[in-house]
Amino acid sequence: MPPYNPILGHLPVVINVMSSIPRDSHNQYLPGLLRRAYPDLGPNFYMDTWPFGSPVLFICEPIALHQITQEHSLPKHPDLREFLRPLASGLDIVTMEGQQWKTWRNIFNPGFSLAHLMTLTPLIINETAILCDILKERAEEAKIFAMKSLTDRWTMDIIGNVVLETNLNTQRADNPMGQCTKATDTLINSYINADLDRHIANLRLDTNTTSKSIVGLAMQTYLAGDTSRKSIDDTFRVFALSQIKQFLFSGHDTASSTMCYIFYVLSMHPGIKQCVEDEHNRLLGPTLESKSSRIQEKPHLLNQLPYTTAVLKEIMRLYPVASSLRGGEPGFCVRDPEGQSLPTDGFLVWAVSQPLHRDPNYWVRPETFIPDRWLVGPDDPLYPIKGAWRPFEYGPRNCIGQELAMMELKVAMVFVLHTFDVEVAYAQFDLEKPKNPNTVSGERAYQLTLAGPSDGLPCRVKRK
Repeated sequence: MPPYNPILGHLPVVINVMSSIPRDSHNQYLPGLLRRAYPDLGPNFYMDTWPFGSPVLFICEPIALHQITQEHSLPKHPDLREFLRPLASGLDIVTMEGQQWKTWRNIFNPGFSLAHLMTLTPLIINETAILCDILKERAEEAKIFAMKSLTDRWTMDIIGNVVLETNLNTQRADNPMGQCTKATDTLINSYINADLDRHIANLRLDTNTTSKSIVGLAMQTYLAGDTSRKSIDDTFRVFALSQIKQFLFSGHDTASSTMCYIFYVLSMHPGIKQCVEDEHNRLLGPTLESKSSRIQEKPHLLNQLPYTTAVLKEIMRLYPVASSLRGGEPGFCVRDPEGQSLPTDGFLVWAVSQPLHRDPNYWVRPETFIPDRWLVGPDDPLYPIKGAWRPFEYGPRNCIGQELAMMELKVAMVFVLHTFDVEVAYAQFDLEKPKNPNTVSGERAYQLTLAGPSDGLPCRVKRK
């Protein structure tokens, strides 16, 4: 572990390292910065965070990560449960455990299956078309704006459509559901409960109709799981309310942040951006109309875009938006690559993908954007090491919404790249609002506490 002060623990080390980066930076930078400051520090190490939190065991390499997520899936840490409690009352599938988690994960799984999500492609296209209309207005204004503010609302509207089959319209109106940090819990609950009432009424009218919404499918799965249930009861309502809030307010930010990083990275690599557009034109046709109709007719074509997928995976490698907080268990130890046994009992076991994704021990030229590493064969040095790419985590507690995220991001890439050139405008933004420091390891678009790009990614857009 890093140098330890017998009185202050690791506090001086943390203060020293974190003072070199902006105060609003994501805390997933910490283990990587510590390893740079102390080169002899291995990828898995302990840290005493008293008096601010639980003692931590950082896990930043694939062998140990496999052990805590797949070989022996550690429970989610109580700190995470308490963090999410105001949103989901401790009843969300992110932090549930045991049979309760298995039951509710299985109830919601059908709605997040790839086969079902493919049927929702027109909804995703409709919301993306609205995003493009708004970007056209921004292009006419020719002013700098925060891209994150637009992508947040875009993803919120998509999730509203696919989860509740309701049009939140946050892209065009000031729906309080689109301002999750400002809306009260009572307002959110009443809004979602009204939609649940609508779904329950529709189900009573016709029990044989298969719902298109994720919550509608969940209702049908819930009823099918116990033949004694004749209707949706209060148990489902309480648990469903928590899941829907989790999907809306946690799920939308991750895809929104990744979409911003797509614009950011491709603005710096115009040749790669052109290759992505060429692939879209070859498979989907040269016009926006042909692209839209072909995707709606054959949504599986989104999975036949190898270069687009490679670009997306490489952006997720460089800018992962999530990590996993697990709780240690008595008697369970992690075995590191050197054969050391690391006890987990009493520790917050933090599975952190960000330092792993940029570790030269696992990636050739890790700081360089190289989509081809996802297209080469296993004999090529660029070929990714198994388990070293973990934006959605692995194992039974992996991200339930990963297929939806990949779909909506690909649709957005097809539509937005066809129509616009996005220019990142940090240089002008910094002249108007300077701050110091304003980079992390030279990266101006460093990840904030919720993993989005700093200052919301200041941009201009131009129509092609």
